[in-house]
Amino acid sequence: MLLPKRVKHRKQFRGRMSGKAIRGGVVNQGEYGLVALEPAWIKANQIEAARVAMTRYIKRGGQVWIKIFPDKPVSLKPIGVRMGKGKGSLDCWVAVVKTGRVMFEIAGVPEETAKEALRLAMHKLPVKCKIVSRAELEGGEVNEN
Repeated sequence: MLLPKRVKHRKQFRGRMSGKAIRGGVVNQGEYGLVALEPAWIKANQIEAARVAMTRYIKRGGQVWIKIFPDKPVSLKPIGVRMGKGKGSLDCWVAVVKTGRVMFEIAGVPEETAKEALRLAMHKLPVKCKIVSRAELEGGEVNEN
């Protein structure tokens, strides 16, 4: 699973997910990409499940890039514990994904194979997604229709 090697602070505030992604909205390395259409926290195990689904479908041909990294710690208090007594212990690591962020990229396989691999990865993620090609995003933003 993905997680940072070391962090300055063990626990963080929750933060905000409103607004569109400032960076990471274009397909740089690959030919096809998976773009988030809504904001979400994506856990490390969900990223790994999507990666495994893609690489299995393309039978380890081509190349897959993961453009998001879970660097935000999420704390959770145990079930059945009353309020107070400090912040809970670390539960998981998440990547904060905003609208318009390219999460995965794929190249080196035919178009229908790439789109099917990205479709399988889409089902592993807790966010509505859209499959785009590098040519579609040359103009700039993603249409949400």
